[in-house]
Amino acid sequence: MEFIAIYLWTVLETRAIYVARHVVYRYLLTDARISFTNAKSSELILKQWVKRSLQMDKDKMGKDKNEKDKPQQESLVKILRRRSTRIRWKDDQSSSDDSDDEMEENFSRDFPESEDSALSLTMADSTIKSIISLPDEKIDMLAATSVLQQQATEIRNQRVNWQSYLQSQMISQEDYSFIVAFDNADAQAREKLLKDNRNQAAKTFLNLLGHVSKDQTIQYILIMIDDMLQEDRKRVEIFHEHCAKKKESVWGPFLNLLNRPDGFIVNMTSRIIAKIACWSQDLMDKSDLQFYLAWLKDQLKQNNNEYMQSVARCLQMMLRIDEYRFAFVSVDGISTLIDVLQGRVNFQVQYQLIFCLWVLTFNPLLAEKMNKFNVIPILADILSDSVKEKVTRIILAVFRNLIETPEDSQVSKEHCIAMVQCKVLKQLSILEQRKLDDEDIVADIEFLNEKLQASVQDLSSFDEYATEVKSGRLEWSPVHKSAKFWRENAGRLNEKNYELLRILIHLLETSKDPLVLSVASFDIGEYVRHYPRGKHVIEQLGGKQLVMQLLGHEDPNVRYEALLAVQKLMVHNWEYLGRQLEKEQTQGTKPTTSTASLSVKS
Repeated sequence: MEFIAIYLWTVLETRAIYVARHVVYRYLLTDARISFTNAKSSELILKQWVKRSLQMDKDKMGKDKNEKDKPQQESLVKILRRRSTRIRWKDDQSSSDDSDDEMEENFSRDFPESEDSALSLTMADSTIKSIISLPDEKIDMLAATSVLQQQATEIRNQRVNWQSYLQSQMISQEDYSFIVAFDNADAQAREKLLKDNRNQAAKTFLNLLGHVSKDQTIQYILIMIDDMLQEDRKRVEIFHEHCAKKKESVWGPFLNLLNRPDGFIVNMTSRIIAKIACWSQDLMDKSDLQFYLAWLKDQLKQNNNEYMQSVARCLQMMLRIDEYRFAFVSVDGISTLIDVLQGRVNFQVQYQLIFCLWVLTFNPLLAEKMNKFNVIPILADILSDSVKEKVTRIILAVFRNLIETPEDSQVSKEHCIAMVQCKVLKQLSILEQRKLDDEDIVADIEFLNEKLQASVQDLSSFDEYATEVKSGRLEWSPVHKSAKFWRENAGRLNEKNYELLRILIHLLETSKDPLVLSVASFDIGEYVRHYPRGKHVIEQLGGKQLVMQLLGHEDPNVRYEALLAVQKLMVHNWEYLGRQLEKEQTQGTKPTTSTASLSVKS
């Protein structure tokens, strides 16, 4: 329903759509929910709404109609924008791999504006029917058109009165002459104008951004700059050349706009910054780059950010540049991507953020560190729930890179084990049973199956255990309950400066999952039972206190496992004392001072 509402509002400007606006307006205000699973019944409901709205509004369409409808129309725009990222329509919000601009071009070509101001209700019904009956790929294309692009389409039609700025002396005659000529030119004329006035173009645009304060005008100027760059990527050098002559930073005027309160302005500015940073021969300065990437990261964290797709699109562009990847990691970017993916986001945003992870994995150093952020478990969960082919494809591509890209074969092996641990083999089996036309998906499934099956054959019980602990997703797998495993491997938990023990203790401190807490408590108890100095090590690492705190946990299973672990920590002293006494009695000697002292302490 949402994409129909946006389409009707932004594309068609007709009498029949006036009625449809009222229909959609009532839908949004009452927070109705309609499933479009059954297209015919949904179409019938929508037609009934239109007819009912016609009857209800029949007496309200007199000569004062425009004045009465204006506040309602403005309210509808606000509601549409506010809810554009919250409403979930049945077919989700996946998209094709095209850029936002290509999406918009296809959108306009497939659904051109009507010039007939007397469009009948029959045509409105036909339009609704044509949208509902669209194939999945067209629906995906509509959904991928971001809020930023939808608003840009509206703003383009609101021409600026440049004469008023000249008369008020807010802009110079030189800037006025250029901007009027540029604004009224077609693509061919713009090309000639820019070729003859490269420096003036950058000078005028930057002057206008610096001297004009009205939001609507700033929006219009930014759209002009964005369209200019989109027509020809090489035009980004216009700004670099101008700023180099003046010995000024090209980033300053644009970065300042990121502090504006208007959502459209900051996100369109962000889009322009990304294009200049990625399409120019000169890389972005380190300090400016850190500021911009930190800004993008903060935008991702915002709840209900209606411009999330545009933010993700900027990141997709930036992370194609290897130098920018390390800068993004340095501002804790990977953790932010994972946090957002763990939340409830639509399929379009899922795809875009996983795309960001994918381009990061082309760098060997980053690919080796990736699973420290729990990337594999998170993506495995998304893969198991995914119904969109493009999301599946990009996840499999990430998994393949995590195996192929690392230069250390041991890291690749660990990634394979992690995927096995996260039930990726099962998902590959399910995917193989589908009829997939995408050659990339088929090839990646074959590659991953081969690598994961090979890793399973070489997988030792300790490798399986270590991978499970590192994933942070503990469950009652066979190794935990195997006495043979603990007898043979308890000492190996001391490897790499007690790495696995530290992870177990960290889970006791931070995890909210009763299952994880139960298994971690059990493992610490088994380590103490089978490793002679286990009690001392656990105390030194702060594990004993955390286990004892779990004795008061609300979950009975956690309390039970914590109690057993505490018993093992205490009984360990008695077992040691018993062995000492037995040894001394066999030798026929008196108990030593140390043994007596230990008895008193126990």
